[in-house]
Amino acid sequence: MGFIALMAGALFYAARLPVQAPEASQAEEPATGTAAAAPVYPAFRLPDIDGNERDIEEWRGSHTLLNFWATWCAPCRREIPLLKTFQDEHGRDGIQVIGIAVDFPEQVAAYAEEAQFNYPILVGQEDAMAVAETSGVEFIGMPFTMILASDGELLNSHIGEIVEADLEHIVNVLRMFDNGEIDRDSARKALDFP
Repeated sequence: MGFIALMAGALFYAARLPVQAPEASQAEEPATGTAAAAPVYPAFRLPDIDGNERDIEEWRGSHTLLNFWATWCAPCRREIPLLKTFQDEHGRDGIQVIGIAVDFPEQVAAYAEEAQFNYPILVGQEDAMAVAETSGVEFIGMPFTMILASDGELLNSHIGEIVEADLEHIVNVLRMFDNGEIDRDSARKALDFP
């Protein structure tokens, strides 16, 4: 048991260390989480829980919530049922949740059996953190969620546990954006969580 706690602690601190982001050819200048931020188009491939390489391009055309989590992260585990409900309710509306586990594949696969995810789960450690760092946020703890427009452009990010009110806000902003009621910069600003 002590070994598991030690490994969880080590992984937590490793997740907080800076990791080299994808090469410049994969992303433009990073966003800072504000409305004035330059757009980022995350381009990456990560294995799913079955070990199959998946490309983020598979989900272009849908607004996407990239939710970074770990099996040892209590707030991450708390928000998973909420994200599953959100996927059920808004998947047909063109919004896709993708979980990115910053964890060991064996632990993720075991947890996935219990959690019964209804959205794709990708797995990575340093590679997953490099994807998260394309958001431009200097400190990334978990959970962490990136909000991508349907064309793949990063609109903004949310640090910490997502709650129902946050998800409702995201849906409302994306709906206004899709309906032409607000432009991209206004959507970015509206998604700038405190």
